[in-house]
Amino acid sequence: MSIFETLESEVRSYSRGWPAVFDRAQGSWLYSEDGKAYLDFFAGAGALNYGHNNPVLKKALLDYISRDGVTHALDMFTVAKRDFLETLNDVILKPREMEYKVIFPGPGGANAVEAALKLARKVTGKESVINFTNAFHGMTLGALSVTGNSMKRGGAGIPLVHATPMPYDKYFDGAYPDFLYFERLLEDSGSGLNEPAAVIVETVQGEGGINAARLKWLKGLSDLCRRHDILLILDDVQMGCGRTGPFFSFEEAGIKPDIICLSKSIGGYGLPLALTLIRPDLDVWAPGEHNGTFRGINPAFVTATEALRTYWRDDELEKATKAKGERVAEAFAELVNQYPDANLVAKGRGLARGLEFPSGELASKVCAAAFDRGLLMETSGPDGEVVKLLPALTTTEEEIDQGLSIIRDSVRAVLGR
Repeated sequence: MSIFETLESEVRSYSRGWPAVFDRAQGSWLYSEDGKAYLDFFAGAGALNYGHNNPVLKKALLDYISRDGVTHALDMFTVAKRDFLETLNDVILKPREMEYKVIFPGPGGANAVEAALKLARKVTGKESVINFTNAFHGMTLGALSVTGNSMKRGGAGIPLVHATPMPYDKYFDGAYPDFLYFERLLEDSGSGLNEPAAVIVETVQGEGGINAARLKWLKGLSDLCRRHDILLILDDVQMGCGRTGPFFSFEEAGIKPDIICLSKSIGGYGLPLALTLIRPDLDVWAPGEHNGTFRGINPAFVTATEALRTYWRDDELEKATKAKGERVAEAFAELVNQYPDANLVAKGRGLARGLEFPSGELASKVCAAAFDRGLLMETSGPDGEVVKLLPALTTTEEEIDQGLSIIRDSVRAVLGR
């Protein structure tokens, strides 16, 4: 591994917790170059909802490449883009009675967020954006300005302005009514709060510690935005594409955001793709006002289209994801009860699950013990105190049980019982 330490920047992170050189991957498994198999409950930080090298998506990709299909096209019209847009509309948007225009902002989730923030400010003529405690929206300057983590914000090197944090759901453990502080500041002309252009929110805060907002809270936030004429931006980069069960993580709350950010698993195969969905009346861009060299990678359109056609024409994947998520929730609840003195907390929704420990040190030890036993998972939360699970949605029930068995053994090894 010396070449990585010699030439690669110190900024690398995941590789520090997983000291192996990986060579192959299939389904829910990664294989190191020495042949050791690792069950992957990380899934590319949520970019591989359909698993590694999914055979259906791989065939579509290979067929496209073998016929010399266009790879790079900026925002030119292509057959691959047309197929994707038609499928997105027919399979996802129309059945949900959702009318949105599609921006291809660039290859990653931060690009989708940056486009959303820029457009909200252009439409409203206002600068301020409301974000939430423990939010994570990306590592570029605009996205960092609405991110909560102090370490990540500190990397900006300049003041991050024009954003005001508000308490996320259960931040005060129910001690105050929902949105008491936020609404009071909005209504008080002496509060000093600049009139916001938009609110940006995650339904489940992945990097923030698997904090799952109640559906009632999300509905209340949507209603508040409507009352005060504030645009609602829903960041579904990590929790969209079925991670919590439905295709969009906000569907069960019965809300329709003004702007939706998608990336990670929207490409299906792990290929980079990002979308910013906007209400049609918000489409006030001048041509080229927001662009990027890699804002339409056609192989990603191909695998994205095939993923939508294969997995989202019915509700089978949604049902299976919820059922597997409940298996994880039950196992985590058992661990909470088994170690009452450890103050563990089970968290999450669907197949975005977390087990919170009293410290980041303990959570890291559990992840290290799991790696030694052949399971990949990461930590999240402001101090890395949450063991975070994002298995592929196609992970089998047997693989879920296998991973949970490793987690039980790892917790036992760290907590000493």
